[in-house]
Amino acid sequence: MSTSVFNSVCSNRGCLWKGEVQFSNLRKQNGCRLYFGRSNSLSQKRLQITNSKQEKQVNVALLGASGYTGAEIIRLLANHPFFGITVMTADRNAGKAIESVFPHFISQKDLPVMISTSDANFSDVDAVFCCLPHGTTQEIIKSLPERLKVVDLSADFRLSNLSEYEEWYGQPHKAPELQANLIGYKNIIIDAKSGVSGAGRGAKVANLYTELTEGIMSYGVTRHRHVPEIEQGLSEAANSKVTVSFTPHLMPMSRGMQSTIYIEMAPGVTADDLYQQLKVSYEGEEFVKLLEKGVVPRTHDVRGSNYCYMNVFPDRIPGRAIIVSVIDNLMKGASGQALQNLNIMMGFPENTGLGYLPLFP
Repeated sequence: MSTSVFNSVCSNRGCLWKGEVQFSNLRKQNGCRLYFGRSNSLSQKRLQITNSKQEKQVNVALLGASGYTGAEIIRLLANHPFFGITVMTADRNAGKAIESVFPHFISQKDLPVMISTSDANFSDVDAVFCCLPHGTTQEIIKSLPERLKVVDLSADFRLSNLSEYEEWYGQPHKAPELQANLIGYKNIIIDAKSGVSGAGRGAKVANLYTELTEGIMSYGVTRHRHVPEIEQGLSEAANSKVTVSFTPHLMPMSRGMQSTIYIEMAPGVTADDLYQQLKVSYEGEEFVKLLEKGVVPRTHDVRGSNYCYMNVFPDRIPGRAIIVSVIDNLMKGASGQALQNLNIMMGFPENTGLGYLPLFP
């Protein structure tokens, strides 16, 4: 048996194994590569689908339950027919019930008390959601039992090149044996706007209400850590080196993310050609929607859902086009995609437990 690690991110999701490795390349229609492994760690009997919500078939451990992405995982799994949470960790809130941290979970009476990660017992656990900060997950995941399937929401396993990880994160990778060693000039400009929840739940002066309200703030200018992930994914898709200029901006909203992407097309290619190609690529994809021509995607229209809305617009400059995409950064950008990944790993339909319509207003 092997531990499979699924990276839950928009740019690149890698499945990493200890021991004997078998990779299967599943190219999803959201333009990202999903690597998943085949495993028999759950018996056929346990994988049988039942109609009873009470008979959860997959026991899940949630590491980092007191953060925003952890809370979103709890919300999603409350109505998932097959996944049930049996272990929850939150080192600073060990010994507390989840409703003491998030009062909106007061109705969830079957959730375990949060404990420290060092006290967690994984003997009856089948899968793990790791919702811990970047730089803290490597050694924890490395120490987990090898039979577990792991979905990591941090950036610790996104980069194939470990030297790039050290360059962008300022420290050596602590679990190189778990990292997939995948190998492999167009210029793209990406202007991204994100809700404040993307910065995490930790107390920071820059995230205070008075610091953010009625304003907009750029951050990570020229050196944001997601740059190498974006370039890695685009280069693999294009089969050639792609470089990007990426500037994120923090907006005074709780959740949501809009990316405005400015591209220079190959000679003879039009914005309509790009639209038609995206239409073919995402046809039949439940969670990625190419809107009707001329309709501008809005973060309001995907809030609370696992959807990505996108559209293509011809630039006023000949030979260029603008792509606008929107997601909920806590759903499709994190916890919703994580659940989608674990559904795939466990052999369930990938949309299981994710049929939430967007919240509006």
